[in-house]
Amino acid sequence: MLVANGLVKTYGRHRALDGFDLTVQPGEIVGLIGHNGAGKTTFVEIVTGLVRPDAGRISIGAYDALRSGRAARRLVGVAPQEPALYGSVSVRENLRLLAGLAGLRGRHRDAGITQVLEELQLSDLADRPVGVLSGGQRRRVQAATAMVGSPPLLLLDEPTAGADPETRSALLAAVRSRAEAGAAVLYTTHYLPELVDLDATLALARGGRVIARGTQEELTRHLPGELRVSFTDPAEPELRLPTTDPGGDLAALLASGRTPASVDVHRAGLDDLYRSLEHAATERTEARDAAA
Repeated sequence: MLVANGLVKTYGRHRALDGFDLTVQPGEIVGLIGHNGAGKTTFVEIVTGLVRPDAGRISIGAYDALRSGRAARRLVGVAPQEPALYGSVSVRENLRLLAGLAGLRGRHRDAGITQVLEELQLSDLADRPVGVLSGGQRRRVQAATAMVGSPPLLLLDEPTAGADPETRSALLAAVRSRAEAGAAVLYTTHYLPELVDLDATLALARGGRVIARGTQEELTRHLPGELRVSFTDPAEPELRLPTTDPGGDLAALLASGRTPASVDVHRAGLDDLYRSLEHAATERTEARDAAA
């Protein structure tokens, strides 16, 4: 549904994108992660047509997005990082405006609005001005403007930033539902547990390019976990042992004659993956700079 190849974008001497490649398939949720300045938001702006790349190609569905313009953009629903809503009018009117810009009319538009209001638990707020809503409620309205009309590609840029638990839960449920219905979803976040909840595949961006891509299991299987053991002797401190073979390491510990009171195996997760890839990328950069 979304294919980007070799995207480059430079601002002065700063290269925001430096050969950025990414594919998002229908029904797939891709979690795009990376530190500030990694190129995530620049990529979203290029997909939505707000920024034009200096080089590279991007397709949305059957369209060349850099040539077809509006036809490609109509396939995209966007929730930007900074909410962009009309505060003086109601939630429903905001949705009507965005639905109209997406080409929806009449009963099809109204049905889409009703659906997304229910999906994001906004029905009771539909006729309130957006300006009187809480921050979390406005986050849900912004996500609703992206989802109205069920576009086949959703770009959600930090959609739960600063959101309350109710907002986060409603948004994640709606995202899962849209993907199950066949939408391709690009989801940027700094809150990694959300990607576990969404069962998202991962793309880690650094320095304007994607440096790792795959499922969480694929990307973490080589990382060591941690064996955490406490002992019956209260004077003996808890043991924390990095391990890729927790069963073998526990057997060796038992063979030593020590008596565990409890054993816990911490398996590598997204935070461990993130730190590992960042460390490896930093080492490569330092080695390249030293060689130069």
